[in-house]
Amino acid sequence: MCFANGQLLGDEKALKMWANEMWGYKDYRPLPLYKALAEDYYTKYMRNTKLFADVCPKTCKNFQFLCSGEVGDSQSGLKLHYKGSPFHRIVKNGWIQGGDIASGKGNGGESIFGDTFEDESYAVPHNKRGILGMANKGRHSNGSQFYITLQATPYLDTKHVAFGQLIEGSEVLQKMEDIPTYNERPKVECRIMDCGIFTP
Repeated sequence: MCFANGQLLGDEKALKMWANEMWGYKDYRPLPLYKALAEDYYTKYMRNTKLFADVCPKTCKNFQFLCSGEVGDSQSGLKLHYKGSPFHRIVKNGWIQGGDIASGKGNGGESIFGDTFEDESYAVPHNKRGILGMANKGRHSNGSQFYITLQATPYLDTKHVAFGQLIEGSEVLQKMEDIPTYNERPKVECRIMDCGIFTP
């Protein structure tokens, strides 16, 4: 049985038809991977975050527009949208990382302001599970990659800009944390199936 948004779809065939109608999805992946995506789809979709725009307005704007995709393409032709991008790294007892909208391998990405932008503020501490922060390659190198902490990670303070907090979806975070890894790479593909701005 397959469910989406709390509604029973039916069997695997019904799920494929629904995915094709919603996103034009074609089942070209290996069956085990397809099943993992299908089983986890509903919970992965239901994730909400709170952004601290009063403290980090530029960083939050970057994340917001990458979620909505409304900026379109960058000057280099890269689609500035998280939709379809993978979570490529899981650091046990640390964080999960995604947002490489270029290659999906963790070595790329781009901000809505250009390749990178500066560190804005270190006011938000990494003091709990579910903190959102910008992954970087050193000071002032924020692009599109972000992480969500799995526990308090104070060693990231003053090195990475934290700008938000997960407020719904702790069960999803737990499922992702439990995924087996090899050299911090998840053995099961995890992708952002859809994303956007929540309007109450």
